[in-house]
Amino acid sequence: MRAYQNVLPQIKALGAVLLAISPQTADKSQATLLKNFLQYEVLSDVGNHVARQFGLVYPLNAEVRRIYLGFGVNLAEYNGDESWELPLPGSFIVDRSMTVRFSFVDADYTRRLEPATIIETLRTLGGEGGVP
Repeated sequence: MRAYQNVLPQIKALGAVLLAISPQTADKSQATLLKNFLQYEVLSDVGNHVARQFGLVYPLNAEVRRIYLGFGVNLAEYNGDESWELPLPGSFIVDRSMTVRFSFVDADYTRRLEPATIIETLRTLGGEGGVP
């Protein structure tokens, strides 16, 4: 999230807006913003309704739940539901007509879209002037 914060001025200069969507409750998302000094909006998707529409949601099995709880992470508390589901991290560039122009999802949750790729893609899609 901080890496995306670092390129936020370039994203804005290209006419784009950066948003994050999280299954966390609004209060938990706000805490994440403040903790990481983020200057972009983090929207709350309690119940993973949006993530489910993109096919990104997966359930955590009982063993993984125990591991999370052992680290003091109670997803039910963070996410405001009892589903114990998470979305795969996905990055999408959506144009003004709400058409997905670029997407990146990796089953390895530790791999994220490189910020430089976002900037390059925005330039390619919209020329130097930004998003089409």
